[in-house]
Amino acid sequence: MTEERTGVARWARTFPWGRWALLVALTVVLTVVLQAVGVPSPALFAGLAVATVLALIGIGPARMARPATSAAQAVIAVVIGVLARPDTLSAVAAGWLPVLLVSLGTLVVSMAAGLLLGVQRGISPLTGTLALTAGGASGLVAITRELGGDERVVSVIQYLRVGMVTASMPIVAAAVFGAGHVGVGSGTGSTSGPWYLGVALVAVCALVGVPIANRLHVPAGALLGPMVIALALSLSGLTFAASPPALLVDVAYAVIGWQAGMRFTRPALRTVLRVLPLATVLILVIVAACAGLGLVLSATTGATPLDGYLATTPGGIYAVLATAISSGGDVTFVVAVQVLRVILMLLVAPFLARLAGRHWSGS
Repeated sequence: MTEERTGVARWARTFPWGRWALLVALTVVLTVVLQAVGVPSPALFAGLAVATVLALIGIGPARMARPATSAAQAVIAVVIGVLARPDTLSAVAAGWLPVLLVSLGTLVVSMAAGLLLGVQRGISPLTGTLALTAGGASGLVAITRELGGDERVVSVIQYLRVGMVTASMPIVAAAVFGAGHVGVGSGTGSTSGPWYLGVALVAVCALVGVPIANRLHVPAGALLGPMVIALALSLSGLTFAASPPALLVDVAYAVIGWQAGMRFTRPALRTVLRVLPLATVLILVIVAACAGLGLVLSATTGATPLDGYLATTPGGIYAVLATAISSGGDVTFVVAVQVLRVILMLLVAPFLARLAGRHWSGS
């Protein structure tokens, strides 16, 4: 075994570019496989899994360059920012107060669960809070290291949440709320501009948003700065239907996955596996609490219980969209609440997570 490890280490030193080539090739293959079976954010999953395995056997790249991770954060920020459109706000304008209060309730429940996770040995309150905050999984994973958390733990638990919610949502919608299959309408999709407009949009949001965020000392400025600029442009109708090209988004997701995976060690893997049972229970608690908040939203806005449940489900916005369309729900309302939840989480969670981490660590 020692001889094999020595040979692996020698190969890694001799062919440094080979490590990157192997990482990229395996990530592409696994991304295609995961995409075929419907895994959400397949490039991020693939990047995380491949980078973790290569790191544990000693033949992966040593680290990800900071400019690459900042660029990836900017791409993800624009993806999130352009989800908010004028019709998004108009869909919840009449019931904005219940929507806001329910979204804040989701934030409180998920961050409280995160603090409980932070009681575990080897998990800081900051890491626990970011791991269980219900919204913007890719964005939270991207900024965890910058905030001082452990992105290895956050990435695994965030996507465990997404996976559990995505897998259980159709079952709960049918068994509890009586959702049936109506069919996919043709008018629910959105058109996208040419790819070069999407690239230009990312460049503008990054070049404007990052310096402003850095000047204001905003935490996770590479994500929040471009996201706010993208939000402003999208809500004012100045994006010209542009959105980041799919290939660019996949590369950004892969980079975020690589960033977390490259830092995996055997002790870190043992820590993640040790906290998974508690994390799973806490995720179930969050899902149940959000379903209750969905009933509150339904009662206060006049939405159906099914729409209230889908609007407050803590994760998997595209799976939520598919379920809402298939069941004949109010797609615009459901997506509007989901988008506002994600944006609220990403805008508020970094500040609250850092504050909670300092307070609980100090005490």
